[in-house]
Amino acid sequence: MTLTGRLSGRRLQSQRWERALITGASSGIGEALARRLSANGVELVLVARRQDRLDALAAELDTPAEVLTADLADRSQLDAVVQRLEASESPVDLLVNNAGFGAVGDFLEIDSQAEAGMLGVNVSAVHTLCRAAGTSMAARGSGAILNVSSIAGFAPNPRSATYGATKAFVTSLSESLHLELGPQGVVVTCVCPGLTKTEFHDQAGYLPDGVPVRSWQTADQVAQAALEGLAAAKALVVPGGQNKAAVLASKVAPQSLVRRAAARLATINGK
Repeated sequence: MTLTGRLSGRRLQSQRWERALITGASSGIGEALARRLSANGVELVLVARRQDRLDALAAELDTPAEVLTADLADRSQLDAVVQRLEASESPVDLLVNNAGFGAVGDFLEIDSQAEAGMLGVNVSAVHTLCRAAGTSMAARGSGAILNVSSIAGFAPNPRSATYGATKAFVTSLSESLHLELGPQGVVVTCVCPGLTKTEFHDQAGYLPDGVPVRSWQTADQVAQAALEGLAAAKALVVPGGQNKAAVLASKVAPQSLVRRAAARLATINGK
């Protein structure tokens, strides 16, 4: 199938994807990406921990969808996803690394097991799946990888230190792979959303009272921007004008000022 849909009201550069594997597909941005890709004729492999949600989503999609239940923090379950990416039958030509979670708390007090699980899902799983997909796709001479990161990876994140560091890793890895794998026919794009209306913030314990409504985006808006950027073979996509401004400021402002601003923002969830 050819993804040429009018995702934003204008025709995109054609990009041929037959089958996409999406991690974290049961809700939020992952679910929105699944719905948009399926609407454009792409078959799917849906990966998440909650099989009931995956089954319900698969039943609603316009194209065939495999359900693969897996906790990516568990190496044996991650290996099952790797095997699916390496399979030559019904090959995956688009990997979406969307699964991830965060936690809020003082670095010395936050639960260490939760932090280890976050590193496993946000870093190790992304690295492992990029390597598996990249190897298979490069051998075929075509394919694409879409990594979902965050604007949190561009600045210090006191009280979310590990989460911000994991997203800095995803962004850096993605930009490097964009350069390495591009000549081998594999497009790598990283999308870095800001505040997005999903279950993520409730699960992370991040409840930013007083943040203006205009600062939030919907999961579908992020999915739209991500797929547009991927179809255009962009290395980095930052959806939303305010998010773009925040990332630019983090790059050009003196780092001492960036750190002070980050410290002030951390008080939103302070004790």
